[in-house]
Amino acid sequence: MTASNGATNGQANGHASGQANSQRTSRRPLPCGIYAPTMTFFDPDTEDLDIPTIKRHAERLVRDGLVGLVAMGSNGEAVHCTREEKIAVTQATREALDAAGFTETPLIIGATEGSVRVTIDLCKQAHAVGADYALLLPPSYFRALMDEQAIYDYFIAVADESPLGLILYNYPGAVAGIDLDSDLLIKLAQHPNIVGTKFTCGNTGKLTRVALATDAKTPAAEGSGYMAFGGMCDFTVQTLASGGSGIIAGGANVMPKVCVKVWNLYAEGKTEEAIQLQKVLSRGDWFLTKAAIAGTKAGIQAYFGYGGFPRRPLKRLEKGRGEVIEEGLREVMAVEKAL
Repeated sequence: MTASNGATNGQANGHASGQANSQRTSRRPLPCGIYAPTMTFFDPDTEDLDIPTIKRHAERLVRDGLVGLVAMGSNGEAVHCTREEKIAVTQATREALDAAGFTETPLIIGATEGSVRVTIDLCKQAHAVGADYALLLPPSYFRALMDEQAIYDYFIAVADESPLGLILYNYPGAVAGIDLDSDLLIKLAQHPNIVGTKFTCGNTGKLTRVALATDAKTPAAEGSGYMAFGGMCDFTVQTLASGGSGIIAGGANVMPKVCVKVWNLYAEGKTEEAIQLQKVLSRGDWFLTKAAIAGTKAGIQAYFGYGGFPRRPLKRLEKGRGEVIEEGLREVMAVEKAL
């Protein structure tokens, strides 16, 4: 397969300009391991961006072992933010990483917009403030018109012009049920600026097929450099067993050390230990999954002293629900604090 992280391949596709190719060779590479789609924090009264907390959170995550961050993903409430805010959060995250000495940690932005033109523009703005890659959902507003060809054309058009490498985001629940199949993902992976897929669909069979066809990067082999990401930490071991490259998981906002430990145990061949710890991780992560963004922020608040609330129209947790989440996380957070 021709796809590779940060590398140009003129023979694979002749559309990319010389300037875009130069930008692509300079981007930070994507290592195998655990990534978090970082939360976006807001003032509890005004709902303005809380930039100091956004920076503090980013630094905590990479100090706890995460190999990369995604700003303005689903957990980052991208759909609740203006384009200017998306750029501000991306810039703040890059600044926090650099100030903490993590200058080589890659930064991904959730850059999905409704049109090709606006998506490309957002990618260019994000590149200017330090992003390396863009995580993109398929367009879905005009669902009845989004057949496979329209979706293919969207991704290819953005890939041709974006200075950021593209990671395709397969999350049917967020895009009116559009579920990219393995044939389409493999076809798209032939573009040199499409460098990975995030499988939030949870379909490990699909992940296996794409990883195999693209010769995806794994802890044991560089392969083509293509990245096959699991989309939830509760199938970290399963992602590794399927030939995956990493995990982009909301739960890593709360329990990054445990996520990293599961990954490392399996990568080091300590399979049984990894499986046993995966069970603890999956039990705890379910409390976050059930309560979604508000629950993840409540978990951060309970165990790290910051977090707050999502933007409306997302509801704040009902009285007493935060305590239920805190108790549900107790087992996994005991491990987190011991690491």
